[in-house]
Amino acid sequence: MEFYERKEKQVELQKKIQSSNMLNQARLKALKVRDDHVCSVLDEAKGRLSTIVQDKNKYAGILQSLLTQGLCQLLENKATVRCRQEDHSLVESIIPGAVADYKAKVGKECTVKMDTDNWLHKDLTGGIEVLNSNNKIKVDNTLEARLNMISQQILPDIRGNLFGANPNRKFMD
Repeated sequence: MEFYERKEKQVELQKKIQSSNMLNQARLKALKVRDDHVCSVLDEAKGRLSTIVQDKNKYAGILQSLLTQGLCQLLENKATVRCRQEDHSLVESIIPGAVADYKAKVGKECTVKMDTDNWLHKDLTGGIEVLNSNNKIKVDNTLEARLNMISQQILPDIRGNLFGANPNRKFMD
């Protein structure tokens, strides 16, 4: 009798382990599907970035803001700007305005030159990179980098909008 009781306990234990494993696998599948959906939303947003570049006036304003912000982050006297080859003339035209904005905000002079030897990759949608004078410090202000930064910050909000509030979440800071 003791032998059969031990066997029954082992069978019950194996059933509990198996059901727990199956439940965990189901949870992982659900989380994977949710993560894939969030990634598809972010990929769609990345695809829509190309519409920003098509409106030259709006894009010039964005580039000027990105350059001013990059200069404020560097706080250097000399800076180098990299852009896509097709944005070269547009970036050349916004440099004086960005330098003036930088001077108004920080109160320091800055000289900005274009890096015509190293262009940003053609696969990038747009934006710029700002480097200090010896190219050791780089501020990546490409549209993709900005989208990635913002998406990491608002990822909980994206999940909340797509799937509703998480009942297990205790801290909302």
